[in-house]
Amino acid sequence: MLFSILSTGDFQTALLVALLTIPTILISLSLHEAAHGFIAYKCGDPTARNLGRLTLNPFKHLEPIGTLCMLLCGYGWAKPVPVNSRYFKKPKRGMALTALAGPVMNLILGFLGALFYAVFYRLYVGHAGNLFLYAAMLFFSYFAQLNIVYAVFNLIPIPPFDGSRVAFVFLPDKYYYGVMKYERILMIVVLIGFATGLFWTPVAKLSTLIMDGMLSFISLFL
Repeated sequence: MLFSILSTGDFQTALLVALLTIPTILISLSLHEAAHGFIAYKCGDPTARNLGRLTLNPFKHLEPIGTLCMLLCGYGWAKPVPVNSRYFKKPKRGMALTALAGPVMNLILGFLGALFYAVFYRLYVGHAGNLFLYAAMLFFSYFAQLNIVYAVFNLIPIPPFDGSRVAFVFLPDKYYYGVMKYERILMIVVLIGFATGLFWTPVAKLSTLIMDGMLSFISLFL
């Protein structure tokens, strides 16, 4: 994302993208990871709470290399919230609910971003040239789009992404844990797929469909 803009030498656009992306990353990743920890806690696992991960402090959740990749390339990772499935009465179900919490949080943030974008867009139409309204409209549009992309990205049903915990919940334990032990290798494969553009196109298309659907729904009430 930012890297491709910088490569063109358009530093003004790069600065604007950075100003839009940095607060989005800080807010979105913090709430995403806190949601994981909160649901794990509600399911009986106090690990995240005991380690101080039930917080919106971004410095508790951000992983330097993953954050830099997200800023420069549009995809990356945060510091995973530790989860001990032994605390769950039903470990696979508990893991699935915990995993689902992060992407659901991003979808909620995406919807709120789309809602505020629509509101500021309506205000801007009546006050064209107002820089505050234009900046707010631009930010919330970007905020919504990135959160939806984060949600779709994390719902990829391949370990270690959240979607795998949900998609594999019905697998027999033998196969479930057999697949999960290769999650680091599979993550490298997926990241290579994104770097080469193999996975990016379907994620971008699905994210656009979701964003359009949210805006269409919101337009019914505005």
